[in-house]
Amino acid sequence: MLLAQRKLGVAQRAHSRAAAPMVARASRRSLRCEARKVALLGAAGGIGQPLALLLKMNKFVTELALYDIVGTPGVAADLSHCNTPVKVTAFSGAEELDACLSGADLVIIPAGVPRKPGMTRDDLFNTNAGIVQNLVRAAGKNCPQAVLEIITNPVNSTVPIAAETLKAMGVYDPKKVIGVTTLDIVRSNTFVAEARGLDMKDVDVPVIGGHAGATILPLLSQATPAVTFTDAEKAAMSEKIQNAGTVVVEAKAGKGSATLSMAYAAARMAESTLLGLNGEPNIYECAFVQSEVVADVPFFASKVLLGPHGVAKVMGLGELDAFETAALQAMLPQLKTEIQKGLDFAKANTA
Repeated sequence: MLLAQRKLGVAQRAHSRAAAPMVARASRRSLRCEARKVALLGAAGGIGQPLALLLKMNKFVTELALYDIVGTPGVAADLSHCNTPVKVTAFSGAEELDACLSGADLVIIPAGVPRKPGMTRDDLFNTNAGIVQNLVRAAGKNCPQAVLEIITNPVNSTVPIAAETLKAMGVYDPKKVIGVTTLDIVRSNTFVAEARGLDMKDVDVPVIGGHAGATILPLLSQATPAVTFTDAEKAAMSEKIQNAGTVVVEAKAGKGSATLSMAYAAARMAESTLLGLNGEPNIYECAFVQSEVVADVPFFASKVLLGPHGVAKVMGLGELDAFETAALQAMLPQLKTEIQKGLDFAKANTA
């Protein structure tokens, strides 16, 4: 497996400390692999192509259906030469979207325009909001039982758009709509490991809130293994994690955004989701989902337990330190505004 063994060990340590990590690994070895169709919407893009490769390597994927406006036949032909048993199919243009989605168990949506230098995630809203709504409508029509994973930014707004769109269709299930914030966790784990000289595979830093700027709140006080930072170091590390996407955009000088790391993070989230769908216990990830964790905030990123129907349980925040408590309160107005923007767009554009 690409990512599962490391995650299972970390999840067991973080959430089932009384149980030996090898229990989950033994269970994974004996787990019967269900046939799973994964639809990747935006498969010819900067995130889509490397993500398609990683999904082609996943033992839980039986069929990988690639969709984009153009370019998918070439991506599928290229991937078909990789000697893994995953069947790859290609679909192009709006007229083939229904066939791509039919029978999918998991739908992953990285489609949309990428961020460019000087742009915020909010600048992407006007274009990407409509793209996400149209793709979610198609998923609600063709595979209403599938788990939807939204990568397209701004996630703080596109996930509410997806939820409201499916509500209008009468097929909304909050357990099955997931905003992928895994890149924030991947970055946090990497940066904390580097700062403290730890083995990266052992580090797990929960990240809560949202997926844009100050709404990204790494819980350094809850890191596994335990680490210690001064308040000044916490502020610097939090800012580094929050601005990591901008660093990549600027480094690529107008030629892309964080595509490779996002593909890696999305593949990790997809693998965890598929493990949950197949009945593997103790699969935890942070994700932006419908939530009651914070009062008056209808969507929020926190640890979730993944299961046979998607999100089995939304976890609480745990004990925050004074720095994290203040940062949480400070970011809530921005998060609420971005959520409401998505809800308003969906309601105004509901057929």
